[in-house]
Amino acid sequence: MAFAPAPLVLRPSLFIVIVIASGVPYTLSESARVFTVVNYCKEAIWPAITNAENITGGGFALKPGQSAVYTAPLGWHGRIWGRTGCNFDKNGNGKCETGSCGTLLNCTRPGDPPTSIAEFTLGDIDFYDVSLVDGFNLPMVVKPNSNGKGNCSTAGCDGDLRQNCPPELQAKDDGKVIACRSACDVFNTDDYCCRGMFGNPMTCLPTNYSRSFKQFCPAAYSYAYDDRTSIITCSGTDYTVSFCGSRYTYILSKYYNSF
Repeated sequence: MAFAPAPLVLRPSLFIVIVIASGVPYTLSESARVFTVVNYCKEAIWPAITNAENITGGGFALKPGQSAVYTAPLGWHGRIWGRTGCNFDKNGNGKCETGSCGTLLNCTRPGDPPTSIAEFTLGDIDFYDVSLVDGFNLPMVVKPNSNGKGNCSTAGCDGDLRQNCPPELQAKDDGKVIACRSACDVFNTDDYCCRGMFGNPMTCLPTNYSRSFKQFCPAAYSYAYDDRTSIITCSGTDYTVSFCGSRYTYILSKYYNSF
């Protein structure tokens, strides 16, 4: 689907371009990773991104079927998530039903829970996962391209946990379930939040809630120390981050706007 690109945003740690139909392949140095973010949902989403060095990112909407490209150098580590039900004015001020990072279109801090989050640490070996520790607001899948070396399996959850969310964890708007909160967010106890005497892998164990999350989303983080089955490694590849897409969906287009 062709559409006009947003202005290029260039920063030391990351830059963003919007995908358009083009006959010129988009090329990058071998030291960069390309993240193709795709919206397969039936509604618009507002992607957001943060990193430890310079918390910033997003600033545009993706309509159903649209994509965007995020490019980051080796050494970058951060989060990508989707915001839903947003309404912003011409100055970029507003709010979202889920995933808000305050009142700004262009995020300057992490999003508010409940939010499905893709987490990355890039290097000679990349580490990545999709976390439901802060709750769930959208189906989200991270898939490495086929040229990666290592485990390189697909992370995330392509099912809609909102439809199977326990009543006590449901976040609603006008009676509609818009997200599924974490037990930590709802009950705020040390055992659910893995803090205090429960702040280590030996004492922070799966709860009935995290077990149900894991059963529904086996390739996603379900609680703070769910490392063994949730952190995935890969090297020498780019990534597709899809919202509401299948774990078995592949992106075939390799042509992007190159500014």
